[in-house]
Formats: sequence, C-alpha cells, structure tokens
Amino acid sequence: MEYKGRYKIFNPGQIVTYPVSERSNKVKMSDLIDPDCVNELTFRVPDDVEEHITILAREIVTAREKQRPVALFTGAHLIKNGLGLLLGDLVKRGFFTIISGNGATSIHDFELGLMGETSEYVPQALEKGQFGMAFEFNFINAALTVGNRHRLGYGEAIGRMICNELFRQEVTDMLNLESASINFMYPELSLQAICYEHEVPLTIHAGIGTDVIDQHPYFDGEAKGGCSARDFLVYTHEISNLSGGGVILNVGSAVTGPEVFLKAASMAANTGHVPNKIITANFDLRPYNPQNFTDENAVGYYYRDQKSIVTRVPEAYGGKGYYIGGNQKQTIPLLYKKLLELN
Repeated sequence: MEYKGRYKIFNPGQIVTYPVSERSNKVKMSDLIDPDCVNELTFRVPDDVEEHITILAREIVTAREKQRPVALFTGAHLIKNGLGLLLGDLVKRGFFTIISGNGATSIHDFELGLMGETSEYVPQALEKGQFGMAFEFNFINAALTVGNRHRLGYGEAIGRMICNELFRQEVTDMLNLESASINFMYPELSLQAICYEHEVPLTIHAGIGTDVIDQHPYFDGEAKGGCSARDFLVYTHEISNLSGGGVILNVGSAVTGPEVFLKAASMAANTGHVPNKIITANFDLRPYNPQNFTDENAVGYYYRDQKSIVTRVPEAYGGKGYYIGGNQKQTIPLLYKKLLELN
C-alpha cells in the first residue's frame, strides 16, 4: 500500500508466511453441530429463556409469512462454536433475509470452507511470531481486491471466490498462483458460500487493523473498506424494509452489530422508511440488568448490545425486545429446533 505522508510506516513486504496446513487448530469438523443431530441434543436452559426463544421463533415465522425482513448479525464465535451449519440450513429454508457479521466471522467461515478447521492456537502462534501469518489469508485479500474491482460487497466477494471458478481464477492470477492452488475442500461448510448460492446477502462490516488478513503484503485497505462499505449499503437497504415490521437478531456482537444497526436504522428513517413494530433479540452470556442502562457509573450502561438492541430500539420503534441469556451452543440450536417445529 502506497504511503506519501510524513511518518515512517511498517513494510509488510518483510512478513514471512507459512502454509495453513502446518497450523494447529482448535475447531475441527467433528465440533460442528449438524442440523440433522439437533433433536439428539439435551437443552439445559432456564424456563424463561426457553419461553422467549419460543416466542421469538413464532415472530420469525410470522415475519417470513408476511414477507418481512429477518436479519441476523453475529460475532465470530457463532462460527467458531460450530453453529454455522444451522444458520446455513435456516438460510436454505428461507428464514433469514440477510446475515451479517464482522471480519473475523468471514475469516473463520472461510477457513472452514477451505480446510474444514478453524481457530488457530493463539498463544503458541504468538510466541513464534506466526499468529495470523498463514499464507492462505491472502486468498481473502486478493478476493477483496478483485471484488472491489468488480464493485462487489465483502461477503459476496468471498462467497463468489468459493463458488465461482472464473472469479477464483482472477484471484489466483492476482497472487501469481496456478489455477488449482486455491482449493476449497469443504465449501458446504461455508455460510458465505451458502448465502451466495441462495442469493441471500451476507454482509461483512469490517475494521482496519482488526483482522489477521490486515497483516499480509497483499492487504489492500481500499479494497477491504470499499467492499465492506458496499455491504453496509446492502444492509441498510434491508433495514429500510422494516417499516412494515420484522425481526432483528444480534448474536454475540457487543458493539459492531448494535452500532451498525443504529446507523442503518437512522438512514432508513431519514429517507422515510422508519422501522415499525419490530421484534428484537440479543443472544449473550452476560448478566442482564436493565436498571443500569441509565447509570453511567454502572458497567451495564456500556453494554450497547443490551441497551440498544433489547431496550432502546424496540422502544423507539414501538416493538418488543428480548434478552436471550445463555451459551450459544444451547440457545441457537434450541431456536433452530423451535423454528423447524413451527414451520
């Protein structure tokens, strides 16, 4: 990346990478939750949590029957926790109109599609100066550069790289690799690929310097920013359809998900598309104390996901908000089970 300012910058050309096949990963294919096995799971959640999940499932089904948006924003841990296949199956069944996440969400999903594993062992990698230094992350960087050239969004560019041979060829050409060098061994595990194939937007709302792909010589901040910016407009378009109602889910995203939604909702309202009577739900582990939301001296005041998604947003738009407290490995499969029972 060219720089003509007054300060010294780091030269990423010094970076030494290694093949991702040599990396130790914590999450294997056996850790992924198969949709066909959900009925075999034992659910241990409080009665009020199960009740809220049941209500939420009904609201989602009703919203889709009325062709209203159902949007889910997730942090990266949902993919790391092996729940991507459940979301993918719900996308195939038409329950979601858009899926969104941060840069790490895309990266973990990419790794699963590439090699069926994800989540490198960070402490060991840090000691060796190898954290995030697998060469294959440049596949993402090149896909974003090519995607920016085609004026695509971030999630669409990665999905197209996995699913489209011609696009993948453009990526290999940019990296000066042979055409067979990029081989996604398990594309069926990738939520980005599933969304691309079923024409459901998967938007990625990324920062700069927040993701391991930013560490590499092929990193192009203009491409990453351009593709992610287009995804924000794709997301905002979907939020502008909430004037007739709909459902917003936030799963494990403490800041990015709530803040992206607030900006998109403001843009929608500014152009005459005010969200109306929407249902919101926040899935998280932390204690939920709404009485702290107005006390700047209380830690709960700074929980944007709880304060905005569960309280402020539904109050502003005449809707209802739910806090789903518990382990994602329990609450998300239970929501999946309830949705299929109602469908």
